[in-house]
Amino acid sequence: MAIVAGVDFGTLSVRVTLLDSERGRLGTSSASYPLHRRREDPDFATQSHRDQMQALAAATRQVLAETGVAGANVVGLALDTTGSSVIPVDAQLQPLDEYMLWCDHRAHKEAQLITEMAHAQNLEAIAWCGGVYSHEWGFAKLLYWLRNNPGKRAYFATALEHCDMVAATLIGITDPAEVPRSICAMGHKWMWNPRWGGLPPQTFLSSLDPLFDGIREKLQGRYATSDSIAGTLSKHWAEQMGLRPGIPIPVGAFDAHWDAIGAGCKEGDVVNVVGTSTCIIAMASHTNLIPGVCGVVPGSVHPAFTGIEAGLSATGDIFEAIARRAGTDVRTLSQGLEEYAAAQTGLLRLSWDNGDRTVLVNSELGGMTLGWNLLHSAQDELFAAIEGTAFHTRIILERMAEHGVAVERVINAGGIPQNNSVLNQVYANVLGKPVLVPDGIPTSLGSGIVAMVASGIYPSIETAQKALCLPFKTYRPQPEAVARYDELFTHYRHLYFAFGEKKATPASFGEVLPTLRRIATEARTSSAT
Repeated sequence: MAIVAGVDFGTLSVRVTLLDSERGRLGTSSASYPLHRRREDPDFATQSHRDQMQALAAATRQVLAETGVAGANVVGLALDTTGSSVIPVDAQLQPLDEYMLWCDHRAHKEAQLITEMAHAQNLEAIAWCGGVYSHEWGFAKLLYWLRNNPGKRAYFATALEHCDMVAATLIGITDPAEVPRSICAMGHKWMWNPRWGGLPPQTFLSSLDPLFDGIREKLQGRYATSDSIAGTLSKHWAEQMGLRPGIPIPVGAFDAHWDAIGAGCKEGDVVNVVGTSTCIIAMASHTNLIPGVCGVVPGSVHPAFTGIEAGLSATGDIFEAIARRAGTDVRTLSQGLEEYAAAQTGLLRLSWDNGDRTVLVNSELGGMTLGWNLLHSAQDELFAAIEGTAFHTRIILERMAEHGVAVERVINAGGIPQNNSVLNQVYANVLGKPVLVPDGIPTSLGSGIVAMVASGIYPSIETAQKALCLPFKTYRPQPEAVARYDELFTHYRHLYFAFGEKKATPASFGEVLPTLRRIATEARTSSAT
């Protein structure tokens, strides 16, 4: 018997799980931290490193107390975080500002510049992130910060991804050159790849802005996959967290990637990590480039495979916004949705409320809902939003399959599928495939599995998964709903590309609204009989 701590930093809280090598999950505790938004600037989203570290210490002590586990008995710790969440630091690794979170979208002009210059210079790296560099990614955020913080530039030593900053802090690293850098984070968000010697060449980076002169050197460190040890827990943070110093900490990763590991992901699986946004994760033994898919990185999800990441910029955030506008919450508004038939609302909703992450990679889009009449309710919109996120997911999975990624099983992981059976059934019907959902809480299980391997308790991720992953609950497609959604998806796909692509071919939409009305009438009639 051996116990490890799996840490998962989300957008609003950190969760710490104690995992026993034989008994599985012993307990999970969480602690929240503020997300700093500005009403006058909806693109602004930051978070304090200090707040997060205090929350980590509190959650760790809490789970030790709740489970009765002695901190001295915890033999390893692994952590995953949001990303790309970027923090600029000085030469002693002290923060110069707050994290620019993944959902901070101020850097859209910088992202457009990077995309344009990469294509103009035939930079190979741009093809490996789907042909478009995103405002959610590291170089765009860092360039925005340097441009808008002239008073802090003289103190700037490097920038770190969230997972690397937390690991360096826990280990006690103060020299930027010694920082472990996650290949998962740097590969998906900073165009790192061994094919071209790591980061893009300095000549390209300097061509973006003279502020990037020398930036490649400043971003050096110990690049590694998560089967490498970043270091060991320092005495200071061991005391803060109630653990013993010296336990191993492997190189970190992004939360969705390790959520996929915790959900039992293997080659041939696609995992939808559904939370405030959706990350769609797969892994393959071969490497194919996929247009519009935001990352294809060797070693990012599983060290032995090529990791593939796509996703939706907002999912749970959309549901929350609909409920907030209705003066209620999602749980209350969801009551009765299980009685809805597929497509019965007559609404078709495109989930661009926070832009499009995949496959258009366009932050300038906004949410659209077609088919309103005078009797539609907020609950109708919520159901249509669930359907819309499922349609968007189908767009992405079809793009992946077109480019050689096997989609044999679909797993819905993350927080929302655990509490929303309606969403899982809608996804099964829209995708036309069984949807598997871990029968229990998989959050931070992935980080626990990595900690087990790092501590030598299990010899491989697969062995640890077999011992520790949860069984699945299966949602099977319903033939009548599948047929209805197949017809509706034809119109969704047409609208998605016609409205979403800046240079789209002129299109006719005269059939869309009458078709929505007809399908809705058929759905209501069928459900009434």
